[in-house]
Amino acid sequence: MFPAAKDLLMAESNAIGYASKILDESFGKVVEILLNHRGKTIICGMGKSGHIAKKIAATFTSIGQPSVFLHPAEGAHGDLGVYSPGDPTLLLSKSGTTDEILCLIPVLKKLESKIISIVGNTNSPIAKSSDVVIDISFAKEADPLQMVPTTSAIVSLAIGDAIAAELMSRRSFSKQDFATFHPAGQLGRNLLLKVKDVMSPLSSCAVIKSSSTLREIVIAMTGFPLGAALVIDRDDILSGLVTEGDIRRSLKEDESFQKITAKDIMTSSPKYVNAGSYVGEALQIMEGGPSQISVLPVMTNDVVAGKFRVVGLLRLHDTYKH
Repeated sequence: MFPAAKDLLMAESNAIGYASKILDESFGKVVEILLNHRGKTIICGMGKSGHIAKKIAATFTSIGQPSVFLHPAEGAHGDLGVYSPGDPTLLLSKSGTTDEILCLIPVLKKLESKIISIVGNTNSPIAKSSDVVIDISFAKEADPLQMVPTTSAIVSLAIGDAIAAELMSRRSFSKQDFATFHPAGQLGRNLLLKVKDVMSPLSSCAVIKSSSTLREIVIAMTGFPLGAALVIDRDDILSGLVTEGDIRRSLKEDESFQKITAKDIMTSSPKYVNAGSYVGEALQIMEGGPSQISVLPVMTNDVVAGKFRVVGLLRLHDTYKH
């Protein structure tokens, strides 16, 4: 089934694989140009190449390499004002003959812009006018007509990502650096907020003892409906955790539920998270195992009687809440 689709995906996959094997000094020169330039990078393409250029510009900017997409037709009508002298330009063109781009090159030279091109024809006018050329002539289109920008587009995009990856590596770009440019949304929460910023403190949690009856457990959890109760017998040391699921299972499996205590149904060594951990680390604990965990005890590095002190509860809901 779907032979055309499979052939296309395989061709694109093979082309990216081949691109990884032929990275050469031209690729290295591109990285050096961008590393050594403190201003912005201009990325330019027409048509489908323009859409790829926009994504590369967005990726570069997100890793601290300020970049701007320049529509080549608009560039000739005033948008060249975006340049500061010396800003390098990355040009994308499968044919290497895109008229709108060729019109810009003389002006780019006057602006002292280092011209980098990703082209499918190294003998083309754009390639010959470039300071550095990345050759993608091997990226033959994979659609049934061998005309639609498919392989050439995906390889150009992958090379843009590869440049970004190399820049990140050379600059020792960290998760916290990434978070600086992504403060909003779940990604920002994961990398910037700590568990202590979103957890329910101990004073807002249901707290019971190992000897608490099922009725006492239910009353405590009704007063603080977080989906679980912390079992603490002394000095804020966690003895265990009782969840709503534990209660339901005990009622289903034991008819003499009046005699049930927290000790009978609690998890005595539950997974937990440190209050100083980032939300993303907590999410990994809660969602990274074979089954999802909906609530975690929160501990500190304060040691009491050889054990960490419990300071609250973190619900899965808290990690996503805005």
